Amino acid sequence: MQNRDTFGSRLGVIFATVGCAVGLGNVWRFPYMLGTNGGAAFLLVYFLCALLLGLPVMMAEFYIGRYSRRNAVGAFNVIAPKTRWRFVGYNGVLAAFLILGFYFVISGWTFEYVFQSIAGSFEGKSTGDIEAEFTAFSSSIFRPVFWTLLFIFITHFIIVTGVKNGIERSSKLLMPLLFVILVVLCIRSVTLPGAMAGLEFLFRPDFSKINSQVLLSAMGQAFFSLSVGMGCLITYSSYFGKETKLPRTALEVTVIDTLVAVLAGIMIFPAVFSFGIEPAAGVELVFITLPNVFGQLPLGNLWACIFFLLLAVAALTSTISLHEVATAFLHEERGITRKRAALLVSLGVTALAVLSSLSFGIMKDFTIFGLTFFDFLDYVTAKLMLPLGGMFICIFVGWRIDRKILKAELTNGGTVAFYFFSIYSFLLKYIAPLAIGFIFLNELALIDFIREIF
Repeated sequence: MQNRDTFGSRLGVIFATVGCAVGLGNVWRFPYMLGTNGGAAFLLVYFLCALLLGLPVMMAEFYIGRYSRRNAVGAFNVIAPKTRWRFVGYNGVLAAFLILGFYFVISGWTFEYVFQSIAGSFEGKSTGDIEAEFTAFSSSIFRPVFWTLLFIFITHFIIVTGVKNGIERSSKLLMPLLFVILVVLCIRSVTLPGAMAGLEFLFRPDFSKINSQVLLSAMGQAFFSLSVGMGCLITYSSYFGKETKLPRTALEVTVIDTLVAVLAGIMIFPAVFSFGIEPAAGVELVFITLPNVFGQLPLGNLWACIFFLLLAVAALTSTISLHEVATAFLHEERGITRKRAALLVSLGVTALAVLSSLSFGIMKDFTIFGLTFFDFLDYVTAKLMLPLGGMFICIFVGWRIDRKILKAELTNGGTVAFYFFSIYSFLLKYIAPLAIGFIFLNELALIDFIREIF
């Protein structure tokens, strides 16, 4: 591992790691989660969860990755050789691989909607018309699969180019582009008539809406948005140089990731309120409701094209990081070339993605435990593998790693001040694992089951 590639600059570290965290979870999932959980109250709880829970877990993954300078599985083999802790790494690699199996499908949809925007397909159509067209598109055989395969090809090309020339270079292009598009759309949204109501919904909290469901949803979204528990942060931090300041980098990534989510809210909710749309529209907010909004705007096709280009960029930054987790594992642990490893991963996720896409149409009656193939991959990863991975990472670093070794790595051998190490250690050992445990139980609906019993 002496000749192992690393990111070439501090800016590359930030952009690549932010790209790892920022994705459809920020631009697609966060707005509908906020809309269905009380608006500003959810935003406040989410911010606290990201800072007090997500940040410590991210730093733990940074420690594992840079200290070992290996992939998600190899890292545990270095730090805790010949132990079962390596299965935490296997969980991360498998989770990343399975997530790609359905994430590429949604990513492909963004390309379709960019194309539809350019073609002017949203003009003069009702929400019902757009919903019918979305259903027809997503359930067809060839168009969704075509866009999915194109997205896989672009991701594959970036991965085989390498860490510096592929991941870092693409991140330096994609992340500034994402921010520029976000800001442009935010400016357009807040200038709409009645936009102030949307901003009040986003920023004026009603504390009476904070309940256990909002708290658990905010914690779950924080971990999903920051990409903890899926091996991405371990893999990316293994490419950090020894001069990288881990606490500072983790804080910067957390703040920027949260900023992107807030900007997504500013982009969406003023427009939603301006056109009298229900903010709790749910998952269809992006692919059904917003195209109807764009269809009513002057130059609506242009704004729609810009918006779905934003979604595509956000999706690409995530597919790159997820693909790299599995590619790095095969390359380093199985001793095959990087290009061949990337090819094997791409071929594998292609099979999963095609099945996931077809589960909206000809395979919709094929179910696993009552779930379509797409929903099954989503359920297994988001509700089982990611919470468990995050929890065991907290336990591993918090309880098994010597405090002196952990502090030495986080302070670059004592050359970087870390005044809140004791607080960080307490959060990592006690608060974060319990919080993730509650998320896990809530996602499985076991908390509601326990309430019914007692």
